[in-house]
Amino acid sequence: MLSKRKAMRLPAIPSGLILAPALMLTLASCSRYDNSPLDVAVVESTGQGKDDRATAAMLLRASTVEGLVAFDDAGRVIPALADRWIVTDDGQSYIFRLRDGHWANGDPITADTARRAFNAAREALADSRSPERQALAADLEGIDEVRAMAGRVIEVRLARPMPYLLQLLAQPELGLIHRGRGTGSMTVVRAGGVATLSAIDPAQLGLPPIENWDRRTRPVRMRELPGSRAVAAFNDGSVDLVLGGRLQDFALTRSVGILRGTIQIDPVVGLFGLRVMRSDGFLGDPANREALAMAVDREGLMAPFGVGGWQATTRVVTPSLDGDLGTIGERWAGQTLEQRRAVGVARVRAWQGRPDAGGPVRLSLWLPEGGGSTVLFNRLAADFAAIGIALDRAEGKPEAGKSGADLVLVDDVAGYPRAGWYLNRLSCSGRNGLCSPEADAHVAAAAIAPTPAERAALLTQAETELTTANVFIPFGTPIRWSLVRGSVSGFSPNAWGWHPLMPLAWLPK
Repeated sequence: MLSKRKAMRLPAIPSGLILAPALMLTLASCSRYDNSPLDVAVVESTGQGKDDRATAAMLLRASTVEGLVAFDDAGRVIPALADRWIVTDDGQSYIFRLRDGHWANGDPITADTARRAFNAAREALADSRSPERQALAADLEGIDEVRAMAGRVIEVRLARPMPYLLQLLAQPELGLIHRGRGTGSMTVVRAGGVATLSAIDPAQLGLPPIENWDRRTRPVRMRELPGSRAVAAFNDGSVDLVLGGRLQDFALTRSVGILRGTIQIDPVVGLFGLRVMRSDGFLGDPANREALAMAVDREGLMAPFGVGGWQATTRVVTPSLDGDLGTIGERWAGQTLEQRRAVGVARVRAWQGRPDAGGPVRLSLWLPEGGGSTVLFNRLAADFAAIGIALDRAEGKPEAGKSGADLVLVDDVAGYPRAGWYLNRLSCSGRNGLCSPEADAHVAAAAIAPTPAERAALLTQAETELTTANVFIPFGTPIRWSLVRGSVSGFSPNAWGWHPLMPLAWLPK
């Protein structure tokens, strides 16, 4: 049995632009459409290594290299190369009907060419040296086979149900490339550090034509800037939208007056905390690593930023996600901060009393550059000093700084709201800090578990193992912010912190 989950192709008629024919003619003859470019600044991903997902690069890829599906401005999955799909009742088969169009080189989009491109994208993820891309490859391990069925129909068969599969397929890395080129909804021209993106006429993509297409869209000019320059450009009117803001630059938003625009914060979840990178010395004992986690005043850590609604947690996996059995609670719930720190002091003193201790405990922490990172570092330094540990800030660019540090800040938004996303990013396969082979074994067992209940139980055990190992010190939810001029349409805060460029190309009503 097939359960129909049909999605109409977007952006053929964007939300709010379904107009009566007479009104369409009136608007077509009206000159109120302003086709001048929309200027967008993307905050430079200075805290990310060269192999990580830089926001600007991912936005460009998503605009010019479509996958089977994509995200709209509200974070909903919409059609892309596939114009519709159905899911079998057992959740283990997704059947996609491809649109009647062509690849960038003129070849027709067929089931076989799409299947080859899809498998190539998966192989590229698995072969990547980037921990993030390797983790995304692990997210996709539930895919058993991709089959070409009819001329423009492909089937993605799963070894187990993956309720979040569509969210994964909408990731920019799953954009499909045929003969070295992708097919997207926009073209791009680069000049002097500015990428100008223009929406492609739907008729050229094999989609129903839209009347007055050229008058109803505008170019989007995107540039990547350091946080301070991006906010300054917004304040002086050079750009209408700033995307990709993180905690390290959040303090800069205080300069934005209410008349200039609004600060929008995405309701994201994910990993925000410290990854332990070394297993020697003081950090070689899980109990000592726990002492660090116990010393952190999580609410006080974020108090200087004044982010309303921010949620602190001591759990590795954000609480209350789909599949959360509710059997793992917050750690040290019966202890005050002072009591926790007293335990930490005792453990530090016990370590220092060892003959091989080598004197006072001194650790290094790597964070990205930025005023917010300095505030965060100072707070953490005070927290760790309260249990007798000195904290230094590791210097250097991301690759060198992270490799030489004892602790590294992790700040990553979840791509789908399941425990597997967290566990894959803290696994041993990425070789990106301390890990738990026992947790990985439970995750592997969950992949072949016969029932959802058994899978959930195994993933809960994996989280328990990671918690006991104390390889990650969680703070709470990540921070993602944007600056939005009142005249901007096509932008919505969403759970993925993802803001595609194509919706911004539609002219406001």
